[in-house]
Amino acid sequence: MSGTVFEKKGALLTVRPEGRLDTAASLDLNEELAAQLDGVTEIIMDFEKVEYIASSGLRVLLTAEQKMEECGGKMKLIHVNEYIIAIFDLVGFMDVITVERG
Repeated sequence: MSGTVFEKKGALLTVRPEGRLDTAASLDLNEELAAQLDGVTEIIMDFEKVEYIASSGLRVLLTAEQKMEECGGKMKLIHVNEYIIAIFDLVGFMDVITVERG
């Protein structure tokens, strides 16, 4: 996913995906994210420019959340729009992942 910006400062990784997290983009994001996780204990996913998320994108988020839990870390999503919040509500993600509304 070429539109994703990764910014690593110590143990904090900020990820800024862009556009649609469809199947192809989610595969790219998952690979890029996995390559960045060494030494990371906190992930902030800035969804300000994400307009759509497919089930494959949800899997990427769940995997990242699980990796943070395994290392005693945490992940949160910020700037999430109401459309994606509705999807998270529908699939129960609001109970699993920390989300700040847009």
